[in-house]
Amino acid sequence: MNKRKVLVCGATGFIGRNIAESFAEIDDFEVYGTHFNSEPFDNPKIKMIKADLTNKDDVNEVVKGADLIIQAAATTSGAKDIVTKPYYHVTDNAIMNSLIFRAAYDHKVSHVVFFSCTVMYQPSDTPVKETDFDANKEIYPSYFGVGWTKVYIEKMCEFYSRLGHTKYTVIRHSNIYGPYDKFDLEKSHVFGATITKVMTANDGKIVVWGSGEEERDLLYVSDLVDFVKLAVDKQESAFELYNVGYGNSVSINDLVRQIIASSGKDLRIEHDLTKPTIKTKLCLDITKAKNSLGWSPKVSLSEGIQKTIQWYKANITT
Repeated sequence: MNKRKVLVCGATGFIGRNIAESFAEIDDFEVYGTHFNSEPFDNPKIKMIKADLTNKDDVNEVVKGADLIIQAAATTSGAKDIVTKPYYHVTDNAIMNSLIFRAAYDHKVSHVVFFSCTVMYQPSDTPVKETDFDANKEIYPSYFGVGWTKVYIEKMCEFYSRLGHTKYTVIRHSNIYGPYDKFDLEKSHVFGATITKVMTANDGKIVVWGSGEEERDLLYVSDLVDFVKLAVDKQESAFELYNVGYGNSVSINDLVRQIIASSGKDLRIEHDLTKPTIKTKLCLDITKAKNSLGWSPKVSLSEGIQKTIQWYKANITT
């Protein structure tokens, strides 16, 4: 039986590597992964290709022959860049997705999975549904550039899905964490940064940026991978957009306390109110994913913290 060729764009990134390694264990797939600014990792079941996804010729070359594209390539960073360099997430992401989707159409790729995010949603005290996004309402100021860029790319997915060749799955995922996350304090999201701060603390304290009152919906990466597999297997319609998250939120202060407890360290928490933070509360309503695909998260936050700390100890040199 011929294997399906899956192309994982951004295979050296956090989500991309978890996706690529998981699909490589499925006999039905032949896995290819792109890299550019990062060194390729060694996995005999994954064929790594160096490609600049903002270059039309490179994109056409890697997309040719693919049956499935999982688009996990993006310019990403943490709260510092979102606040101080809001343009950072706009240009490259708009260009690379435009080129990838055009190439997918030209080469008649069967299915494209695109990782969006949740920054277009308004802060909310109740779980947010996919249909709760209102384009007539202002996006949270710190997210204005990246939020509208994501909305544009989502609509581009829908546009190409209507042309008939390619099925699209758009995933508005919450904050993902786990193995291969960024643990660099300059580039990490809140979970990876907190793990690094706790694991490297040697003066009896950890400094939290801001008040720590903001809340995030946190999903362990294997649950996201499981969702992608279900979408690939079960989605029949030409276009679908799904919320994929844990379904409730945790405050940054509570998260820090849980990570400290799981680490076994005795650390006090201090707050630096001069550092950039994004003071929002958001959690996702994941009813559509449950009802349509039978998906629900399996890994609790406490279990995910333990798994991530174990992986960090085994893989990160401090």
